[in-house]
Amino acid sequence: MTLRIAVPNKGALSQAASDILREAGYRQRTDSKELVLIDAENDVEFFYLRPRDIALYVGEGTLDVGITGRDLLLDSGAKATEALQLGFGRSRFHFAGPVGEYTSLDQIQGKRIATSYVGVVKGFLDEHGIDATVTRLDGAVETSIQLGVADVIADVVETGSTLRAAGLATFGEVILESEAVMITRDGADGAEFEIFKRRVDGVMVARGYVMMDYDIERTNLDEAAALAPGLEGPTISPLGKEGWVAVRVMVPRAGSQRLMDELYSLGARAILLTDIHACRL
Repeated sequence: MTLRIAVPNKGALSQAASDILREAGYRQRTDSKELVLIDAENDVEFFYLRPRDIALYVGEGTLDVGITGRDLLLDSGAKATEALQLGFGRSRFHFAGPVGEYTSLDQIQGKRIATSYVGVVKGFLDEHGIDATVTRLDGAVETSIQLGVADVIADVVETGSTLRAAGLATFGEVILESEAVMITRDGADGAEFEIFKRRVDGVMVARGYVMMDYDIERTNLDEAAALAPGLEGPTISPLGKEGWVAVRVMVPRAGSQRLMDELYSLGARAILLTDIHACRL
C-alpha cells in the first residue's frame, strides 16, 4: 500500500521537514510550486499542504501521516495522534499584556483574549478553570490591544522583541511548548508507517550522536567504557601493539569534545569523531 504523507508547503517548518525526509532517503520536490510528488522507489506519495490544514487531512484519514507543529495539531482538534517529536520548529506560547498591568493568570478572568490559536488557548483556559472571551485573529495580534479589540493576547514568543516594541510583556506560566511532530490518525499503524517512522527516527538519532574511535591500553578500558558506554556497549578490537585495543562507540554529539579530553587524560590516543548520517536502533 502506498503511504500518503503531508508535508508543510511553506513557513518555518517547510524546509526543515523536507531536509529530514531527504536525509531519510526519500525524494523531495525541487520546485516550490509542486504540490504532489511520487516517490515510486519507496512507495510513498508526498502532498505539500498548508501547515494548518495537515492535521485535518490526517485526522480524517485522507492522508496517512503528516509533519506539522504540535500547536497546529492541538489547535485543530483533529482526530490525529503525535507519533514522533522531530526536534525543530520549537516555540513557546505565552499570555502577554501591557507592561506592569498583568502578573498572574487570575487577572485574565473575564478578559478578552486575542490569538491565532483559539483551540490551544481555550483548552488551556478550561484546564485552569478560567472564564474569558477568546477571539481568533490571523497574524499581528500584538496590535489588537492598542486597537481596543482585546485586553490580553496569547501568542508565540521567541525573542520577545516584537512584544516589547508593542509595549507588552509576558506573564503567567507557559501555555504550550511546541515543536515539529510526526502525526498519524488515531488507531492507524501498519508496516509501511513503521518503516517510515523508523527511517525518520534513525535520522533524528544520527543527528544527535557521533561515532567515536580511539585506541587505549586494555588496563584502562573499563574506566574509558564507563565514560562512553555507547548504546549496547563499545565495539572492542585488539591492536597489533601489545596490551592495546581499538574502541568504537556511539556518543552524544553534545559534550563529545569534553569526552575526548577526558579519554585523552585516561591515556586514549588517536581519538576520532565522525558523523553518522542514518541508523537503525
